[in-house]
Amino acid sequence: MNVKAIKPILFAFTALSLVACGSKTSDKSATETTTPPPTSSETDPNYIDVVALAGDATALDTNNSGHGFSTPMPNLSDSERDIHLTGDANFETSFTTAPNDAHPELDGLGPVFNNNNCNACHQRDGRPSTIVPTAEQQTVKLANDAGIFLRVSLADGVCEMPSSVNDFCQVTGVEGFGDQLFHRGILQAREDWQTHNFGGQADVYLSYDYTEFSYPDGSTVTLKKPVFIIDNAWDSPENFSLSALANEDVRFSARNGMPVFGLGLLEAIEEQDILALEDVDDADNDGISGKANWVFDAVKAQAGDENPVSLGRFGWKASTPSVRQQSLGALRGDMGVTNSLFPEESIANTLMHESYLSRTNYQDIGSDDQGLPEASDEFADTVVFYAETLAVPARRNVADEDVKAGARLFDDLNCTGCHTPRFVTANGAALLLGGVAAPAAVKGQEIWPFTDMLLHDMGEGLADNRRDFMATGREWKTRPLWGIGLTKTVNPAAGFLHDGRAATLEEAILWHGGEAEKSKREFTELSSEKRAHLISFLQSL
Repeated sequence: MNVKAIKPILFAFTALSLVACGSKTSDKSATETTTPPPTSSETDPNYIDVVALAGDATALDTNNSGHGFSTPMPNLSDSERDIHLTGDANFETSFTTAPNDAHPELDGLGPVFNNNNCNACHQRDGRPSTIVPTAEQQTVKLANDAGIFLRVSLADGVCEMPSSVNDFCQVTGVEGFGDQLFHRGILQAREDWQTHNFGGQADVYLSYDYTEFSYPDGSTVTLKKPVFIIDNAWDSPENFSLSALANEDVRFSARNGMPVFGLGLLEAIEEQDILALEDVDDADNDGISGKANWVFDAVKAQAGDENPVSLGRFGWKASTPSVRQQSLGALRGDMGVTNSLFPEESIANTLMHESYLSRTNYQDIGSDDQGLPEASDEFADTVVFYAETLAVPARRNVADEDVKAGARLFDDLNCTGCHTPRFVTANGAALLLGGVAAPAAVKGQEIWPFTDMLLHDMGEGLADNRRDFMATGREWKTRPLWGIGLTKTVNPAAGFLHDGRAATLEEAILWHGGEAEKSKREFTELSSEKRAHLISFLQSL
């Protein structure tokens, strides 16, 4: 990521991979013994005829539905379905500022935040709308319609393995800001609120740089790269150069909301099956060196574990270990709503928060004078369960010959080198999701998520130069591809990649590099007809 020394600060983001491909490898999953479904021929890939991508947890009736990501797993019990539906309502709940005497269960927003409900970043449980300036605009200010925000931290080298000695590889936040930049706030969040009311830690503006990519056959595609401008920082609103954000060792990285279906199944994948795919030193010399991200586990820490470290599974860099930590971290982080797992505000103990408390006389300690979290355990638990039990939509157009041709190309180009097609989820009685007994619906399912759940070096062109636990600034987690073909049906304005820059799947492929460079190059060398076949296969997922 290039950072230009301008005030206000201006920087351009690179994108992370969506369809990470590389040199040819085999499916190394430790659970290969289950007989794959019948295929069109003995030489075809084992996924070519698969319809139910999540076994019994597949939604089979969501074809071409704008709510295709919002179906409960059909194998839930009646009581579990009731919990899921309660979580659905809570997922869409918009929080308000405190005090809200009429609806005290809804107050607790902020004082700084990025959005006031989950759905704002995960529209219809999918991706948010990509913000693009109109022809009359040069930039757009991130506001209440933005499903994207910025991560921030200080450059602090690499971290090879989390432990108590290195604070479990957690990033070093920016003084007075932390590790997430909140571009919105409640009325009096800032000391200068009378001139900057409803302001957050800083204002963030978005524009794009455009380039043209040319295929060997002469056809072209216009690609866009986001450029973010930061101004009006709370710690130095009149002179940005004096803000802590302007220091040259500060790193920024965009985070776009991502789909929330199928997450419980991904958490239920056996750890050993994911680790079996690791090849950090590329011992087999195939050009792919997937790496696990070991991360701080807040659930284990709260339970008193002296080494609260787990395999990272979620987030753009696999930086959270469970749906529970991911969901409740977003509740506290993105919305400023404290909960039992994260009982302190994101900006607690900063000068901004102390000023807010002294000016408003608010206690800001929770839902009552006992300091209980702003979100009740019932609210938090149902939101987590909802995210764990959203069904994966079934494939469409599986018998179409163009789709089948694309499925073969996906294998021939070795996109499966990173996008591992198949796993079987754990089936033990002791299976836990975020420290809580897993629902039976996610157990023992043959699933086809097309991800290895690992980090890959995607090249300098995609680097954000920001560490995230063990993930370097060049590494990103392989995104699951299941359901990706319904993205535009669910939200026509959605974009792909970690900052939403790619308007189409074709654009997403063209942003690939690093370990995916060989496969991306081979894709560009295909005829336009064969490229369309590959896209048709992705659209069928």
